[in-house]
Amino acid sequence: MAFLINKINLKAVLDKNTGFGTNANSYGGRFVNKNGTANVEKRGLHFLHRISWYHTMIDMPAWKFMAVIFSFYLIINLCFASVYFAIGIEHLDGIPLTDSDWIKFGQAYFFSAQTFTTVGYGHISPVGFLTSLLAATEALIGLLSFAIATGLFFGRFSKPTAFLKFSHNALIAPYGSGKGLMVRMTPFKNTNFTDAEAKMTLGMSVVEDGVRVNKFYSLKLELERINALTLSWTLVHPIDENSPLYQFTKEDFGNIDGEILVFVKTFDDMFSNTVATRTSYTFDEVVFGARFVPMYKRSADNTKTILDLDKLNQFESYPF
Repeated sequence: MAFLINKINLKAVLDKNTGFGTNANSYGGRFVNKNGTANVEKRGLHFLHRISWYHTMIDMPAWKFMAVIFSFYLIINLCFASVYFAIGIEHLDGIPLTDSDWIKFGQAYFFSAQTFTTVGYGHISPVGFLTSLLAATEALIGLLSFAIATGLFFGRFSKPTAFLKFSHNALIAPYGSGKGLMVRMTPFKNTNFTDAEAKMTLGMSVVEDGVRVNKFYSLKLELERINALTLSWTLVHPIDENSPLYQFTKEDFGNIDGEILVFVKTFDDMFSNTVATRTSYTFDEVVFGARFVPMYKRSADNTKTILDLDKLNQFESYPF
């Protein structure tokens, strides 16, 4: 449901540099997915012009990446084995000609795998110019393929990644003498984050002069920067008279099309580089009248601080 512009506090800072369009009728779904990727499907160019294979291989899940690598290895050897078989098994010295065609093809496949990986056991060898040329070509393709695969493996392991997890819900919780919008995050690997900086933007679909448009507002945070991020960090936007969420009720969050965009960047000592991440919360993911359960406590011997990562999403009702 579109929200009437006259209910928004005009003292809020309007952010015009969000990178999102203002025409609400041309925008579908949320602006940013929960995992931080843009909720945009690009069309208009050929598939090969729209897709960066390097970025695709670097960003895909590990199981898909391994599946692609093994599938390529199996398929390319299958193709070369078929060509060897078509040329003639008699041109592969070491394969008994009395064996069945399936065994001959299997031997050709394993010869292809040995050539592709440049292992070359010597049990089978090519005979004749055409077969030798094919084997030499396969060896070259194998060297290039393993070089590319090695680069992709290195790129995946060395890619600077912000190992931060966000709470699944944003909360409207008590803050000071009023209330505040709260989002929690925490590092979940053995990394050291310093100079962490966060920004929060509110996007809403509103009716302005009879036209439904997207409006974006920068939400002022209690703390926008901290020196070290070792435990959990709860981002707090005080909801006061200067906030675009001022006088919002629980029903408003259920009836208004809105989304809260969160952007975080920090310096990671492990990568010796600045890393960034983002997420978003639609209004139906905002819980009104709740507060987060504390995530950390002192150890039994009072020598360490225990951070319970499984409590990141836990909250309790706290009616105003």
